[in-house]
Amino acid sequence: MATKKAAKKAVKKTTKKAVKKAAKKSTRKYSPSAGKQVETEMREMKAGKLKSGRSGKKVTNPKQAIAIGLSEARKKGAKVPAKKK
Repeated sequence: MATKKAAKKAVKKTTKKAVKKAAKKSTRKYSPSAGKQVETEMREMKAGKLKSGRSGKKVTNPKQAIAIGLSEARKKGAKVPAKKK
């Protein structure tokens, strides 16, 4: 009987952990509006119209275009994680 009780406790613990992990995975890091902002910046970059903020040079790197899009989304108040330091 002692083994059955131990088995039940083990099952209960794992299911609680699984539920917590499932809840964590469902939360969004980026809001849909932030994704749309990044899409528009990428389109501008591909069209050759996206310029860098300070120097005014044409942006050719996709990663830089994404960073600009996320920055614009932050300014508008969209849900976006803080910048990495």
